[in-house]
Amino acid sequence: MKNIVIKTLKESIRVKERFVNENTDGLLTAAQRMATCFAADHKLFIFGNGGSAADAQHIAAEFVNRFTVERKPLPALALSTDTSILTSIANDYSFDEVFSKQVKALGRKDDIALGISTSGNSKNVIVALETARDMGLYTMGLTGCGGGEMARCCDLALIVDSRETPRIQEAHITAGHILCELVDRILFPEAFEKA
Repeated sequence: MKNIVIKTLKESIRVKERFVNENTDGLLTAAQRMATCFAADHKLFIFGNGGSAADAQHIAAEFVNRFTVERKPLPALALSTDTSILTSIANDYSFDEVFSKQVKALGRKDDIALGISTSGNSKNVIVALETARDMGLYTMGLTGCGGGEMARCCDLALIVDSRETPRIQEAHITAGHILCELVDRILFPEAFEKA
């Protein structure tokens, strides 16, 4: 059993190191786009299914509350949290539209839509990204498995080079934390001087 623990840890570290090495420029671009979005009073919408829905909520919370330094709240919304909205759309229309209808209702040109899918093939995430792009939002994706269908509908796709869902999810939350740190450093450098 001990060797399973060590093997899992080593694989997680390996996947995350490869992800960061292959996506450093993309992470920097994503952080700059997010900082510009927030500075202009625009919003970040984050969405995904299952573990990716939990990651969307986690990342949104870091932006709205705070990450590591004291600063003003930033307007990020996880679109997986309102059960009445999700179930009414799924019941009346289709589960494929649970995120896209929210993007239509809340999104504005120059907001950012960040879709998360380990496979890159979650239909409702893809439909929401396509809707966002049609509306003039900047589209980003956190994905794995070569990018899947999501890669084609993102202005910026950050792809984890793995086919193992747990390792992809671990890299995604690491990416989320990196983005929070970078955005805070861009927008609130004075907060780090006090820390």
